[in-house]
Amino acid sequence: MNNAQKISEQHPDTEGRAGAFQSVPLDAVRNYWNARPCNVRHSPSPVGTQQYFDEVEARKYLVEPHIPQFAEFGRWKGKRVLEIGCGIGTDTINFARAGAQVTAVDLSGESLALAKQRAEVFGLTNITFYQANAEQLSDVVPVERYDLVYSFGVIHHTPHPERVIEQIHKYMDNDSIFKIMVYHRTSWKVLWMVLSYGRSRGESLDALIARHSEAETGCPVTYSYTRDTIKEFLKGFEMVDVRIDHIFPYRIPEYRNYQYRQVWYFRWLPKAVFRWMEQHWGWHLCVTAKRNQT
Repeated sequence: MNNAQKISEQHPDTEGRAGAFQSVPLDAVRNYWNARPCNVRHSPSPVGTQQYFDEVEARKYLVEPHIPQFAEFGRWKGKRVLEIGCGIGTDTINFARAGAQVTAVDLSGESLALAKQRAEVFGLTNITFYQANAEQLSDVVPVERYDLVYSFGVIHHTPHPERVIEQIHKYMDNDSIFKIMVYHRTSWKVLWMVLSYGRSRGESLDALIARHSEAETGCPVTYSYTRDTIKEFLKGFEMVDVRIDHIFPYRIPEYRNYQYRQVWYFRWLPKAVFRWMEQHWGWHLCVTAKRNQT
């Protein structure tokens, strides 16, 4: 048993199950992401310029190189893609560039405005944008069949993620694919949080994870899952592939200045060992699934 698993067992709290953050108002989530859209500081160039968007994309995939392999952008040429939680549109643009017809949804109006501007900068007209609460997706986004429903690092930030899963079923048939990334509870990052910060008096492990899950501290909702609890969460789905990936190895002060210097213990670690750690204790739990046909 690894250290991260020991921590999860010693402090099970809700084990990342729906309910830990159910009392958090959705406005708190929306306000958090409006104040700092994800990856918005990935470039020092003027926000909204082509150079800015190019640099944001380059940095995102440098730090998270597993995303293109997981998303399989080229696979969806001529297909219909529904992205839940598009943020400022990095993956959105790559689906559209590859020739997919994309429907992109986000809760944050600030994020969505940048994603729309990004599409205009690159002259992409095969994207339809919606601002919507994913827990009530069908109230805003017309219910139609999609080849791919994609959500990377988003659903775990809504107070009732199980409601999003219920909504997603409406947009899929038996041939549709669902790709989702949620945070991995038994990960190096959770162990690092516990060792670096500890829990405040009376604070649950869920609350600690939420507080430090993002670059900007204080995220109001962050659920996390294990290989076992993700199966319980994705009710009605058949798992096609489950992968664990991504440990952030860089020193934060240098990273904020667009320099990539690894923390000393990762710098001395053989690449093969580091890669093994990512595949077992990574922060990203990446699941490919289909609707259960039984």
